[in-house]
Amino acid sequence: MKKDLYTEFDTRQYMKSSDFEIFYYNDATLQHVSPHTHDYYEIYFFIEGDITYKIEQKTYNLQFGDYLLIPPGKPHHPIFNSYDTPYRRLILWISKSYLDTLCQKSKDFAYSFNYVSESENYHFRLDYISHQQIQGALLQLLEDTRGHHPFHEVHIQLLLCTFLILLNRMTYNMLHQVSPSHGNALYLNICDYINSHLGEDLGLDTLADFFFASKYHISHIFKDNMGISLYQYILKKRIHASKNSILSGMPLNQIYHQYGFKDYTSFYRAFKKEYGLSPKEFREQHKLPQDFKLT
Repeated sequence: MKKDLYTEFDTRQYMKSSDFEIFYYNDATLQHVSPHTHDYYEIYFFIEGDITYKIEQKTYNLQFGDYLLIPPGKPHHPIFNSYDTPYRRLILWISKSYLDTLCQKSKDFAYSFNYVSESENYHFRLDYISHQQIQGALLQLLEDTRGHHPFHEVHIQLLLCTFLILLNRMTYNMLHQVSPSHGNALYLNICDYINSHLGEDLGLDTLADFFFASKYHISHIFKDNMGISLYQYILKKRIHASKNSILSGMPLNQIYHQYGFKDYTSFYRAFKKEYGLSPKEFREQHKLPQDFKLT
């Protein structure tokens, strides 16, 4: 992780910003944090350390993949069990006024916090893939808040909204015990999408944006279900569709454009590798006799 993303620990329990603040802490010597409350929402994403966390009267032994949702006014603090490992976490603060503003567009933005306020269950545990998604989204948000790119303010607002949607979906899935078949459903939906868009951009970035899933997650479930990479699957589907178009008599210079190949050379190489024949040789071998007629 980039060192310039680290935040020096501060006991400040108030926000300088009117909307949100994000921190990445990596402490090797921190040994005590007093119980405290604040008037904003906190999303606490645990990475490493030997920590028990207390919120009100409830304690949680934190493990890799855990996150805590702490509403305003709830006393909380970490309890250090040992100091053998660094204490690493990502913290996102969101003001009440800013969340209220988002909820004017959609009440769904507050889904997770509404749940914890009603249930008083503040602790959630993610699987490895989901953990990586959350961490990646937070780090991107953190990095962009430190940058000064064109349209900087608009971009970080969009990143925050995207993160909250991702968080709420994961919270929903855990509460409704979405089974591994959910991953299979995603895999099947991706297959359907690929089959319907063979001539378009089917890169991981495109699929990740369309299905609101991480590139790593898509690659992982695809390899698990198919035994081949996503790239190999797309290539095979394009080659198979090209073969059928050759048999139907479509001109070769139209076929490679229609099925997403950037040029004839890449189409030629992929086709010959799959079938052992060039597209032209395949067409000649499978050409119907001139006097053949359907009856």
